[in-house]
Amino acid sequence: MSLTSFGPANLIKRSAETHPLTWRLRDDGEAVWLDEYQAKDGYTAARKAFADMSQDDIVQTVKDGGLKGRGGAGFPTGVKWGLMPKDESINIRYLLCNADEMEPNTWKDRMLMEQLPHLLIEGMLISARALKTYRGYIFLRGEYTTAAVHLRRAVEEAKAAGLLGKNILGSGFDFELIVHTGAGRYICGEETALINSLEGRRANPRSKPPFPAAVGVWGKPTCVNNVETLCNVPAIIGNGVDWYKSLAREGSEDHGTKLMGFSGKVKNPGLWELPFGVTARELFEDYAGGMRDGFKLKCWQPGGAGTGFLLPEHLDAQMYAGGIAKVGTRMGTGLAMAVDDSVNMVSLLRNMEQFFARESCGFCTPCRDGLPWSVKLLMAIEHGEGQPGDIETLLGLVGFLGPGKTFCAHAPGAVEPLGSAIKYFRPEFEAGIAQAKPGVPPLARPIVIGA
Repeated sequence: MSLTSFGPANLIKRSAETHPLTWRLRDDGEAVWLDEYQAKDGYTAARKAFADMSQDDIVQTVKDGGLKGRGGAGFPTGVKWGLMPKDESINIRYLLCNADEMEPNTWKDRMLMEQLPHLLIEGMLISARALKTYRGYIFLRGEYTTAAVHLRRAVEEAKAAGLLGKNILGSGFDFELIVHTGAGRYICGEETALINSLEGRRANPRSKPPFPAAVGVWGKPTCVNNVETLCNVPAIIGNGVDWYKSLAREGSEDHGTKLMGFSGKVKNPGLWELPFGVTARELFEDYAGGMRDGFKLKCWQPGGAGTGFLLPEHLDAQMYAGGIAKVGTRMGTGLAMAVDDSVNMVSLLRNMEQFFARESCGFCTPCRDGLPWSVKLLMAIEHGEGQPGDIETLLGLVGFLGPGKTFCAHAPGAVEPLGSAIKYFRPEFEAGIAQAKPGVPPLARPIVIGA
């Protein structure tokens, strides 16, 4: 699958006015280094932020632009920035870029880091100026080896050009940026688990409050933002709030553009920068090209393995948080997966739940014990050895591992696709339920109160 697949040529006309994230990309897929990046107006927004804007002005501009987190949660970025302490006596603060990107079927941040490393650095530089942070970390998924090489080279280029380090652009502001590679845990996508891992601790989520803005890396105020989120900052600062809001389609409550994609057995799997509010059908048919010959769309996930399954009739939903919520799930990362009609949903869910069970940090009981139970039940059903009541037990687990029932959002995300799969494809689960044979005890089952 190409990371730079941009769909039919007649549909893609990338420009700075319409594609703030991707217009600088090279057609050959090679990285855009400093000289070329600056020739394409790179660091112009940073120079504007340092010369013409106060820290509060930068925060307010991002807030007014309505930028929301692009990692999946969708929390307003300007609001998060506003949580950082105003006390000038706190002179140690950190900016942390979440580049762990271990959500299955998601590779958008990888493309940005490998091909536009200076866009991320510029976004972090402006953000650091706004937040008064003197040091930044890019917490990078360990398997992203090419991204690590490119980011480190770009950091050195920026240092040599006086865009990182001491007295940046003659402003008296210092900012050091460090690329840190992780050991490969899905739970590090949760910001406090990421902070623990950065500090050399076990990657368990922390209790909140206190939130990272008050007590983060090594006990100091810390702001954590996703790669794509930070890459939006230069365009907002450079072009203004009204321009940024104008990018989205009518009806969308989210502003700007979003990196969206489709994987699975589609004709043109890939990644595209599209305005919020585009319909999933347009993404699927016009950009991804629909299903390959011989395959039929059975269902799809809108944004990673932790989002619920939707049916073909849901393709007319608009791709923004509220638009996908109307059809019963979350937009997540915005990179969709098509499931074809040859796939057995029980087997697919068993595979997914195995992943989520393995990636649980094990801190809280519902997640630590509930996810392995779901795997055990699904394996039995997959092999035609399920017992009467197993589906009800699975649905009970979906409820008991839902939002607000566990220490972090890992388990709720893990069971959302399970609940939707049973909702839409229950006969496939029922087909794996065998009648109990006389004298043969059923497999051990969890006690699910009220199931």
